[in-house]
Amino acid sequence: MLSRVMICFVLISLGIVCAANRPRHVVFILADDLGWGELGSYGQEKIKTPHLDQLAREGTRFTQHYSGAPVCAPSRCVLMTGKHLGHAEIRGNRQASLKLPQFKEGQHPISADTWLLSQSFREAGFATGAMGKWGLGPVGSTGDPNKHGFDLFYGYNCQALAHSFYPKFLWRNDQQVLLNEKPIPGHAKRPEGEVSAEEWIGKNYSSTAILEEALQFIDRHQKEKFFLYLPFIEPHVAMHPSSESVNEYPKEWDNKPYRGQSGYLPHPRPRAAYAAMISDLDRHVGKVVQKLRDANILNETLIIFTSDNGTTHMAKDPQFGIGGVDATFFQSTKDLQGFKGSVYEGGLRVPLIVRYPPAIKAGVASDLPSYFADWFPTLIDACGLKSRDGLDGENLWPTMTGAAAMTSRKPMLWVYPEYGGQIAIRIGDKKVIRRGLNQKKPSDWEVYDIAKDRAEQNNIANNEVALIRRAQEILSREVKENTVFPIKIE
Repeated sequence: MLSRVMICFVLISLGIVCAANRPRHVVFILADDLGWGELGSYGQEKIKTPHLDQLAREGTRFTQHYSGAPVCAPSRCVLMTGKHLGHAEIRGNRQASLKLPQFKEGQHPISADTWLLSQSFREAGFATGAMGKWGLGPVGSTGDPNKHGFDLFYGYNCQALAHSFYPKFLWRNDQQVLLNEKPIPGHAKRPEGEVSAEEWIGKNYSSTAILEEALQFIDRHQKEKFFLYLPFIEPHVAMHPSSESVNEYPKEWDNKPYRGQSGYLPHPRPRAAYAAMISDLDRHVGKVVQKLRDANILNETLIIFTSDNGTTHMAKDPQFGIGGVDATFFQSTKDLQGFKGSVYEGGLRVPLIVRYPPAIKAGVASDLPSYFADWFPTLIDACGLKSRDGLDGENLWPTMTGAAAMTSRKPMLWVYPEYGGQIAIRIGDKKVIRRGLNQKKPSDWEVYDIAKDRAEQNNIANNEVALIRRAQEILSREVKENTVFPIKIE
């Protein structure tokens, strides 16, 4: 039997090892509308993503990771607060001006007292930066990123303005930085005549500026602890990639132009342009990784790559989805049902790659079910931050590092009032769904066994009355009223 002294020695030793394995730096990269099947490491055969595929080989790839919501702003709210959509303040893509007319851009803001992950990092002495797209409140509002733990924010505060890659300005904290004297709109149509990509090319490309700011942040802070949040804007439409990127893909792919009939900008080679945007995103990741390597801090850095929701959804046009995206051609969701805006798997299941050689195994595929609410408690443990009460997610770090297997987990919950009003709860391997809750007549309950039917083709609700009742009990307990984003749960 071990003596108390020996037990204390073992515990202290484990603490030293744990502390030694903690990352000094965290880089969290968030793609925008990237589908589960759009990376080579997830089975994509047409789009080139060599840097992300290399990241997957050097880390762990997760096959059952879910976003916080099926659209941008609420998904980011779940990520940053560690609260699922039953508790999160922001549950939809609502413009701030609808309730707060003094703001001319930006989405409805989080409250001043809402604590974000970035605040926990700054409280622990980390330098904090965010470059890309925010979406949780206008500059000067209670949701301003500088009021929630970020020393530096650079990019688009407003999601609607991020529809163009050639905007008039980007924000550096509370200052507008001029980018293009002649900005390019993100929306237009060309019903007839020639469709030219050059017509929609401006002078200064926003993604280039955002990436450069991120690389400079690493240069400035490489000798101190930092948390770098990179919510890049690709591959969200409009399609604005350079001709060089487009020309990497075969001309034979595109047998007709996209004329803007499903929103956003026209493009003469929409399939090649969409692939180019994802390849551009991949190059961004490659340059960030190379910068970390050049600074000799790559293996001190925990790198996380994922997406805020699934692939851009379809439209009335039989070939082109929103913005000209042809998700069928690329098999963007593989066999999953649904797209962005849907609580089916195609709207929520997203790629996740995690690299950190001191603690995360390389070349591993994990089927651990997880979602955005898990990141707050996970990063608290990984980086030794001060614990927080009221978080809804699970701490994945022991399982990610092989210290302990997760034998069970809390149900994963989505309460989404837009697109008719939808809810989804994953309980074990079963997923319970109901749609149309904000319409005159809600749909019937649906239940799918995700382990056997990830395509959600076999509704087994008739045989799962007890599970539906349990889901209703969870909803009654876990969903806090939200007057800004109301939903009628029946």
